[in-house]
Amino acid sequence: MGEAAGGRAAQLKHTGLRPGWTTGACATAAATAAYTALLSGAFPDPVTITLPRGQTPAFALAVEELAAGTAEAGVVKDAGDDPDVTHGALVRARVRALPAGAGVVFRAGPGVGTVTRPGLPLEVGEPAINPVPRRLIREHLAEVAAAYGAAGDVEVTVSVDDGEELARSTWNPRLGILGGLSVLGTTGIVVPYSCSAWIDSIRRGVDVARAAGRTHLAGCTGSTSEKTVTALYGLPQDALLDMGDFAGAVLKYVRRHPVERLTVCGGFAKLSKLAAGHLDLHSARSQVDKGFLAELARTAGAGAALVARVAAANTGLAALQLCAAAGVPLGDLVAATARDQALAVLRGAPVAVDVVCVDRAGTVVGRSAVRGPGGAD
Repeated sequence: MGEAAGGRAAQLKHTGLRPGWTTGACATAAATAAYTALLSGAFPDPVTITLPRGQTPAFALAVEELAAGTAEAGVVKDAGDDPDVTHGALVRARVRALPAGAGVVFRAGPGVGTVTRPGLPLEVGEPAINPVPRRLIREHLAEVAAAYGAAGDVEVTVSVDDGEELARSTWNPRLGILGGLSVLGTTGIVVPYSCSAWIDSIRRGVDVARAAGRTHLAGCTGSTSEKTVTALYGLPQDALLDMGDFAGAVLKYVRRHPVERLTVCGGFAKLSKLAAGHLDLHSARSQVDKGFLAELARTAGAGAALVARVAAANTGLAALQLCAAAGVPLGDLVAATARDQALAVLRGAPVAVDVVCVDRAGTVVGRSAVRGPGGAD
């Protein structure tokens, strides 16, 4: 990519930080290797997988165990330069053949948690292996099955050595994910965040976009929101800012270097933090305030019982679902309130702002009108 390019990839290049691999990518590689060994008798080492954006990383195997009817492989997670609690963890996948028609069944092994409360993208009782890693594992196992003429009916048990201990440094216990870590990742790649380096990359992204004559920029919390805002507005790559958790960095720099319009797009839970006045959206520095969400719901006409349920919800997603079922537009309220907070940070700079809230799949669950300084739409 040329020096004048912008967008997510250019920001990462500018930081000089080395990206890594998600737990989901590691689990996919381990499962692929294990199933290949189960069908062929030999482990591919290294094992290559294809990530959602087409990258094809190769993973060296740290564990190879083949027994009658089962095979297990393991890879050591490399999170790059990100201060990830799971960096260096051994991620294992054990694959066992199942009767025809069983499909792919996921199990939580040692160190992988189980969902015990509603409000997450998985049902209660399910192993905490998120939807995208499940899809990646299924797709790769289907390719292996096709290559060897097998049906692809298997049980996949994912485990992480010392995962239960590592999970104590995460939000899993508070979210009701018990017994270990979550297997996460939407792109397969860990984007490293050094606060100073990433904020500097945001500033460079704004500079590049302005130099290219872009008048409409979008600050996105991640790859899912980036895809959504691109589909909504057709913005070119150099108009996209990967703000991550640093909403304040985007707003403060755009205040000093204005553009005609700024769209902020991100996950509902993260943007509820912005709506509540937080400018750093990282989970270590701000949390979803369900009491705040309950008050927003009340202002929209929610009854006392619903307000109480929202206040007691396990997650922001659970609060959103409760309100959606009752016809209360909590997503739109969060988007509008977050927009007003953004305008407050902009302090009258000539920038019109709108906010788009999405769920984990990128579906729009809340959207504000565009509003400029002084409340002008």
